[in-house]
Order: sequence, then C-alpha cells, then structure tokens
Amino acid sequence: MARITASVYSSHVPAIGAAIDLGKTHEPYWQPLFAGYEFSKQWLREHTPDVVFLVYNDHATAFSLELIPTFAIGTAASFPVADEGWGPRPVPEVIGHPELASHIAQSVIQEDFDLTIVNRMAVDHGLTVPLSLMCGQPTQWPFKVIPFAVNVVQYPVPSGRRCFALGQAIRRAVESFDEDLNVQIWGTGGMSHQLQGPRAGLINAEWDNRFMDRLIDDPAGLAQVPHIEYVREAGSEGIELVMWLIARGAMADVAGGPKPRVAHRFYHVPASNTAVGHLILENAA
Repeated sequence: MARITASVYSSHVPAIGAAIDLGKTHEPYWQPLFAGYEFSKQWLREHTPDVVFLVYNDHATAFSLELIPTFAIGTAASFPVADEGWGPRPVPEVIGHPELASHIAQSVIQEDFDLTIVNRMAVDHGLTVPLSLMCGQPTQWPFKVIPFAVNVVQYPVPSGRRCFALGQAIRRAVESFDEDLNVQIWGTGGMSHQLQGPRAGLINAEWDNRFMDRLIDDPAGLAQVPHIEYVREAGSEGIELVMWLIARGAMADVAGGPKPRVAHRFYHVPASNTAVGHLILENAA
C-alpha cells in the first residue's frame, strides 16, 4: 500500500521565490534564510518521495473572490505555473498524480469532507516557493505533486480542528491506495505576519516557536486553538498556519503510532516582513 513517510512544513513568502529566481540567495539579507534549508535539500535528496501531497493557499490566481472553495484538490496530470502579475516563475511545470489524487478525493469525500475537484489549475508561489526551497533549481521536480488548496484568505476559513481531522482522513486515504508509493505531505504558509493595517509588519517569534513546539508534541491540543488567537497573536495572515495542521494530522502518531522524529527545525526573521518557520518530521519506518 501507499504510505506517508514524512511531513514537511515551510513558509511560502513570494519574495523568497524572487530572491531565488534573481540569483540573490547569497546576499547578506537572504543568506541566513537559505542556509536554514541546506540540510533540507540534502535530506530530500536522500528521502525523495514518489509523490508530495502539498497543502497551500491560492493567492487569487486559480481562484478569486467570485469562487472560493474551502478545500480544493488538484486531480490533473499537470499544473502550469501561474502568472502572478510579472510573468510565471522560471520553474518547472508541476506534474500531478491523477490516480492517487482521485482516490484521495473519493475516500475523503466518503468520510464527509466536501472537496472541490479541480481538473485544471495554475499553481502560484504558495506551492512553487516551498518546492524551490526544498529542491533548489532543477530542470524538473524530482517527484509528482498533488496540489491541495485551502481557503485561508476570505472568511469564513476552516478551523484548525477541521484541518487536523482532514489530515487524518488523508492518511487513511493514502494507506488504502493499492500501490507501493512513498508519499510525503507538506504543510505550507505562515508563520506570523500581517500585510496591512495598523499592525502591518507584525512578527511574534515567541508565539511562532511555541506553535512549533506544540505542533511536535501536542498537535491535538494545538488543533483546538481558535481563529481569534491566530489573528491576535500571529497577525491577519498567521491563520495560514492551520494548513500545517492538515500535514500534522496525517502523521502516524495521531492514529496511535510512534511519535515522529524531528529531522530538522529552523526559524528565521524577517523575510519580507514575514517570519519563516520550517520543520521536517519523519514517521518511524
């Protein structure tokens, strides 16, 4: 059967993608951030999966205020890189896994989670920046990707509790797929940041690191944190962190297995007025 072997968590700041694309990764402002992902790139070379189930949020490229699905799964064979206003990023096209994606959709919907099925979708920096941070600048991505878009832009947005439960359903779906596949699940977005209003530029490093502590040691308790705490403590865009709970919910310990191993943990501020958090958790073999 297919199995989830690890979860990866990372911010997806658009300026990070621009720094990579423009060759600025060794500049003094950016070098400390990219140094934090050097271990991760080597780790991924040694633990390359067949498929990455990548949880992210769309930034008004595939969707708009006219149509906002709460949860949308990409079931296409490929996904073009979106033009976000200055041309598509110079990164490879994303190759999907329609069979596994369709199986996950079938399984999860039958568990009463309403997913939107998307057969054609451009993917933006929310998905491509984590790929670049983990993979560098390859001519093609080293695995297939199932994009999973979550609405954390327009309220009402899903609760952390709902996201955590959805991750558990995704794990069950993956494990019921009758093919020997190594699958990783990535949760992206966050950490603390606010892009507008009187609190623009807010970063709360203490809260961010406590979030990562609890994500590792107390994910079920963390899933109960209400929206208002994210907004108050981590800024209006800090709500993106509920997407990390989808990835954490898919780990084996949540279903009674052994606790995951922390392979890597990194935190850095700032990156374009945003706190960057990063974790790699491995399931026991």
